Amino acid sequence: MSERTFVRRFHETTGATPHRWLLEQRLALAEELLESTDLPVGAVAERSGIGSADTLRHHFARRRRLSPQAYRLSFRAR
Repeated sequence: MSERTFVRRFHETTGATPHRWLLEQRLALAEELLESTDLPVGAVAERSGIGSADTLRHHFARRRRLSPQAYRLSFRAR
């Protein structure tokens, strides 16, 4: 299967590109780690496959409209 065909079929099945889908999975894992652990943001980024704390902050701000720390604090306030 060609890369183009794979991307097209993946998008038809999931509604997202492979990159976007993978990023969303990594952000979901980061959210879970922020909710359930006291790991520093850098460790959460590393364990979720995002890489660095800066990259996690960037994607959290764009997709969730919060910082990882603000997410953690809002979740704990519930």
